[in-house]
Parts: sequence; structure tokens; C-alpha cells
Amino acid sequence: MALHFELVTPEKLVRSVDVWQVVVPGTDGDFGVLEGHAPFMSTVRDGNIQVYAAAGAAPEIIPVEGGFAEVNEKGLTVLAEKAG
Repeated sequence: MALHFELVTPEKLVRSVDVWQVVVPGTDGDFGVLEGHAPFMSTVRDGNIQVYAAAGAAPEIIPVEGGFAEVNEKGLTVLAEKAG
């Protein structure tokens, strides 16, 4: 199964894809999210989101500035102030 990941800014939907794993720069440290992760919310610090399309794949790096991340039964949504 895949993790549904969405990255959204006030201007647009930046990504909406199914992936293997996403690593997010949380305020209290980086955290990784896989399919089936427990519900979770965090603020996001300036840094890079790492998006892994498949296990063992090189990550796609997406710079972000601030925002919030939420993991729920639908997947991971990151609401960033700026991305890309």
C-alpha cells in the first residue's frame, strides 16, 4: 500500500501523489511517515521535505518554509507557507 501525500501552499496544490515515505522537518525534529502511521499533527520548520517514491529510491527534495503537517487515515497533508 502507498501513503497519499499532499503539499499545499496558499497559492496552489504543489503535490498530490502516492508515495512510499515522506520525511518532514518538524519543529521538534524531522519525522518520517509511512502508510498506516498513527494520527499526528506538527508544526513545520524551514527545511526540506524528502519524498521517497519507493523503498530504496533516492528522495525528491522539496524546500519548505513554515506551516503545519497532519497525518490521518487519508494520508499526510503538509500546509506550507512556501514550497519549492
